[in-house]
Amino acid sequence: SSGINAEYGGPRDDPISLRAMQSLLYIGRSLLLGLRQPFKPRLLCACSGVPRTHPRNAGPAHFGDDAFFIVENEKRSVIGIADGVGGWRRYDVDPSKFTRSLMMNCERLARSTTTDILSPVGLLQRAYEQMMQMKSPLLGSCTACIVVMDKERKEVSAANLGDSGFMVVRGDSVVYQSQEQQHYFNTPYQLSINTGRQGVIQDRPSDADTATISIQRGDLIVMATDGLFDNMFQKQIVERLQQIDRYAPSYEDLKTVADRLAADARDLAMDEQYMSPFAVKAQHYGINFRGGKLDDITVLLASVVDCWPDEKT
Repeated sequence: SSGINAEYGGPRDDPISLRAMQSLLYIGRSLLLGLRQPFKPRLLCACSGVPRTHPRNAGPAHFGDDAFFIVENEKRSVIGIADGVGGWRRYDVDPSKFTRSLMMNCERLARSTTTDILSPVGLLQRAYEQMMQMKSPLLGSCTACIVVMDKERKEVSAANLGDSGFMVVRGDSVVYQSQEQQHYFNTPYQLSINTGRQGVIQDRPSDADTATISIQRGDLIVMATDGLFDNMFQKQIVERLQQIDRYAPSYEDLKTVADRLAADARDLAMDEQYMSPFAVKAQHYGINFRGGKLDDITVLLASVVDCWPDEKT
């Protein structure tokens, strides 16, 4: 006899799982490093999405009329997302060109800016101004959300204009969730270039809702267009996130959960009997509506992890 109670099993009957071993190694390494240097965060990111119409209407940094970017450097991590206003198609204007151009400008500016302070509103303002200064400005409108993580201050600052947004989740608790901005039902704040066209809403980057949040190792940031938030409640999103090991996250885990969130939102958007967040808001405005909202869906999922001493950011 091994002397081990058979009811609970021995080492051969109850092996430590690979995931548990990874978590223990991560915690141990973090504790050892903590004795030598302070925690320096970076964002480990994965993205997923579903275009509203044709599944091929997607590329490296866009899903349908949605677009996004991810920048990682020595001082900061920067992520952003934008959602094109589809109504421009009535004027034979492709709204995806506007969102992609804005996000490409943001990405380029985030990579080239070497100053210690990079304001999300300032980044959005400069990217928008560059679009307005083009010889042939792109017509269109979009919502936008920018999050900048300062690695020294260990905090994220954000600017959210419209009904895209983000949430910071710590374990099973939501530390912060951005608030959508609406002029009236289903008409969000938006940046636009209209060249004198009447009836086009034109908000400013300075109108964005701003916030600064302290972050910790293991925090998760969910940034998404309204294709996610109009179809999934906060509780449903947080439940999905519990599939990620916050102490030993991997890109594969983040990508799997991002894919599932996008697929969940798409499935619920197709359910005509589902009382979605969008339907709840509609009824609040006195509109008799039930079901999900079919839309482009983009989910950018980021985990706050440690920059190891031997790791380049």
